[in-house]
Amino acid sequence: MGLISLLQSDPLAFLLVVLALAFSLALHEWGHAAAALWMGDPTAKEQGRVTLNPLRHLDPIGSLLVLLVGVGWAKPVPVYPPNFRHYRLGLFVVSVAGIVVNLLIATALALSLRYLLEAGLLQSPGAFLRGLVQALAVAASVNLVLAVFNLLPIPPLDGSKILQSFLPLRWHPFVWRLERNPTYAVVALLLLLTVFRQPLGELLSWAREGFFGLFGL
Repeated sequence: MGLISLLQSDPLAFLLVVLALAFSLALHEWGHAAAALWMGDPTAKEQGRVTLNPLRHLDPIGSLLVLLVGVGWAKPVPVYPPNFRHYRLGLFVVSVAGIVVNLLIATALALSLRYLLEAGLLQSPGAFLRGLVQALAVAASVNLVLAVFNLLPIPPLDGSKILQSFLPLRWHPFVWRLERNPTYAVVALLLLLTVFRQPLGELLSWAREGFFGLFGL
């Protein structure tokens, strides 16, 4: 679900979506950073990552992929798990925090669309409202996709750390080594975008249909 086609069809909606996604990615990483600080690890705060400034969080390649294929990433928040007051709980809370933020954003945007629909404002919308509605729909969809995508239990995605918080401690060093290996990260991403692209696309489509169906959209 790339967004480049939206730029050609509706530049205003594209601008609104880009702004929404920039802050969505920033809020995702802020969620990790704030949760880490709450659980006792000040590493992210010391590096200036407990902030809503998108420029502190956005990754150029990850942001470009969001525009091209609808899935991407921001700069990972630095954490030092041994600082957590409760290691397993801290690992789980910090890992799930970004996903929860994206789900909350998607829900707020879907509720906004539902309100516009029930208020009858979509019967004959003007150019601005039409662009706003399209932007809300796309931004909600991408936030949902980011949440579901990050739930995959594949390092370095958040889902792998959520799973790791339940694994035996003797397996943790192996997972950390995988996450620090840039070759592995590139190979995993390429596999997701090629070999597993179809099943991943079906999963994300199912998630979108179910989510928006809850709001009657």
